[in-house]
Amino acid sequence: MNGEPLTILLVEDNPDHAELVMRNMEDFQVANSIIHVEDGEAALDYMHGRGAYTDRKHHPLPHLMLLDLRLPKVDGLEVLKEIKSHADLKALPVVILTTSDAERDLAMAYEYHANSYVTKPVNFDEFSKLLKDLGFYWLAWNKRPW
Repeated sequence: MNGEPLTILLVEDNPDHAELVMRNMEDFQVANSIIHVEDGEAALDYMHGRGAYTDRKHHPLPHLMLLDLRLPKVDGLEVLKEIKSHADLKALPVVILTTSDAERDLAMAYEYHANSYVTKPVNFDEFSKLLKDLGFYWLAWNKRPW
């Protein structure tokens, strides 16, 4: 990781879920920076450096994306599909973090090259443990080419 700050892009429209994710990641010191956007359009703007996100010094590309599926403006599956079809972005690990356990969503996520699909537990303690484990796996233990 070369000592560089680790950044997570959290794409989540539910403010309670977003706060829970951010608080847990910060409590476990999983990442140096967690950027939160609330819809799929903002996620794509961030990833492509458009609009409010043109300055990469203040808006660096993330090391991991946590992506909800049910999002306003652009659906999470469409965000995933676009990111994974873009040559400069396709290596980014994208973890689907959703309440949906629908077989179709799962199948489509993997068809669009999601790196992992995780259903959010309802229990607070289980959700907290899941977030800690996810963060450590993708940012500390998983080997990346960059």
